[in-house]
Amino acid sequence: MTLGAVSRSQEILDVWRWVVEEEDHGLRLDLYLAAHEVGPTRSQLKKIIETGLALVDGEPSRPAKKLRTGQTVELRIPPPQPSSALPQEMELDIRHEDDSLVVVNKPQGLVVHPAPGHPDGTLVNGLLFACSTMGGDPLRPGIVHRLDKDTSGLMVVAKNERVHAHLAAQFSVHSVDRRYLVLVAGDPPAAGRWDTLIGRRDGDRKKFSTRVRQGKRAISSFKTIERFSQAALLNVTLRTGRTHQVRVHCSDHGFPVLGDPWYGPKRMTETLREIHNALPGQALHAEILGFEHPEGGQRLSFRSDPPTPFLDALAALRTNGTGSVE
Repeated sequence: MTLGAVSRSQEILDVWRWVVEEEDHGLRLDLYLAAHEVGPTRSQLKKIIETGLALVDGEPSRPAKKLRTGQTVELRIPPPQPSSALPQEMELDIRHEDDSLVVVNKPQGLVVHPAPGHPDGTLVNGLLFACSTMGGDPLRPGIVHRLDKDTSGLMVVAKNERVHAHLAAQFSVHSVDRRYLVLVAGDPPAAGRWDTLIGRRDGDRKKFSTRVRQGKRAISSFKTIERFSQAALLNVTLRTGRTHQVRVHCSDHGFPVLGDPWYGPKRMTETLREIHNALPGQALHAEILGFEHPEGGQRLSFRSDPPTPFLDALAALRTNGTGSVE
């Protein structure tokens, strides 16, 4: 996330301040704070820093920032997060449920699990009410993979630790089938494969990029299935599952996702801009999900149609542009 000024409405329990001594010159901010044993664990400190609550000379800073003698370091301690998510009743589109797992079609706009800024009202809260899901992090019980808030589509959620571990292993070795439908601006090739690094952007830690020296390997393949005037409909298949992977791969290769507020197109015709602006978020839908059931080994496969805003944008592109099917 972008490191900016802390909201005045954000509750702070305590504030610690230090002046960097000569012996600590060149030390990373996270290591400096950990050495002062202010209470939070190192992992908690990292989250606090990334939230913008660690300031160097009054400016929010990254965990890896190197300190200089004489600088002022300030750490603001927020209230503790709840230790577990709570059940909440909500309407969910559950496509499959058994004693081991749940497959749910996540709507656009729904956050997957509790996090700063979204303490409840998430998919996890709804699943805990409907299914008593378990396994994994108590704030993200059963969650093996995630979708961005404004990405819709299919997810599998485990009901116990054993199933969670089995599914996590399948995601780790990339044996899970994950195919997305994507509306993009531009004129992409008929098909292709991306094999890049993906890491956080310099100067904007909330966004990701392939133009990095260090990062995690990200592999996607795509196929253009329909073309319009200055836009296209793609199938994108994930071989890895990095944060914002489809959005970053499309944007960095010249055909950004329509409706995407972070990586979306900048230059568009008036008609395309109207379609782009009408979307409530990125036109990205997890259409296909397939995996081996942890109990019994049978291969399961699920498919869901895109939400109404996606279909409305697709219809508008077909009406306003000369569409051609690949």
